[in-house]
Amino acid sequence: MSEQVVLQVEPRSETGKGAARRIRAAGKIPGNVYGHGAEPMAVQADELQFKALVSRISTENTLIDLKVGDEKPKAVLIREVQRHPYRSVILHVDFFEITAGEKIRVSVPVRLEGNPIGVRNGGILQVIRYELEIECLPREIPSAFEVDISELEIGESLHIGEVDTGDVTVIEEDNLTVCMVVMPKAAPVEEEEEDEFSELDEDVEPEVITARGDDEDSEGE
Repeated sequence: MSEQVVLQVEPRSETGKGAARRIRAAGKIPGNVYGHGAEPMAVQADELQFKALVSRISTENTLIDLKVGDEKPKAVLIREVQRHPYRSVILHVDFFEITAGEKIRVSVPVRLEGNPIGVRNGGILQVIRYELEIECLPREIPSAFEVDISELEIGESLHIGEVDTGDVTVIEEDNLTVCMVVMPKAAPVEEEEEDEFSELDEDVEPEVITARGDDEDSEGE
């Protein structure tokens, strides 16, 4: 199962671009908590604490117990993290509150383990899908699907239906490919340029071109 973590945030009353800049200048990250039809709740998280959290979890599928002030923790998923385009700055974060007992859809990474036989014999491993979309209860979200691919030969593939996903429901088709081992394409062989005279027929005598002056003299005789 995904790692269950706790994050402390504080409610905030200020909104807007100016307020967001002041919050970030104070070492906080502005954010919102969304629910099922409920009004968004404006919050702010400690920047260092939040960065440390997202550096060690899978933000797409890790359930978080979000403590807003002194309230009872809310089960949430991180829906979006907005980052500065070229600076190491998190601008905003959105949390989505989960309803207990209600199934949700998330993406879970696929971890391929082992060195395929086909790769050891000169093949190349091509990964088509790095994650699978699933549906399950919030507390049943797997952290990842681990698959041993050490027996894959050249020309063989691993399909979604062959991945052990336990009791969760995979949304995608079973026959879709996760990865395959293929033979590398042979590099094109460059043919050596033949000598420019090699194609000439040795039996063909060269044409003799007579000077114009000599032709005229011959015709006058």
